[in-house]
Amino acid sequence: MKRLAVVLFAVAVAVAVAVLVTPSVLADAAPDGAAIYKAKCAVCHGADGKGQTTMGKNLKIKDLGAEEVQKIKNEELNKIITDGKGKMPAYKDKLDQAQIDAVIAHIRSFAPKKK
Repeated sequence: MKRLAVVLFAVAVAVAVAVLVTPSVLADAAPDGAAIYKAKCAVCHGADGKGQTTMGKNLKIKDLGAEEVQKIKNEELNKIITDGKGKMPAYKDKLDQAQIDAVIAHIRSFAPKKK
């Protein structure tokens, strides 16, 4: 009986530690650029970044994997995402800087793979 009480106490302590530590660990986790892109960008730019969606075609969106886009510096991509450009809306009130950085990193993943 005493052993059961010790085991239950140990489990209770482990659960309490998990509950207290998990939010801070999650808060420190880096944003998922692919998930943010899918939620905020893919409707126009397409899941593959090629801009071949109905909206992308109507707006004549550039392929995010194209050299023309990939050579744009991160600072300029940050400004475009933050402030918007042309028909693209601003995301300064929707995404924080870490999320924007994660989206930029995801955009970089559309670059053609070097052989």
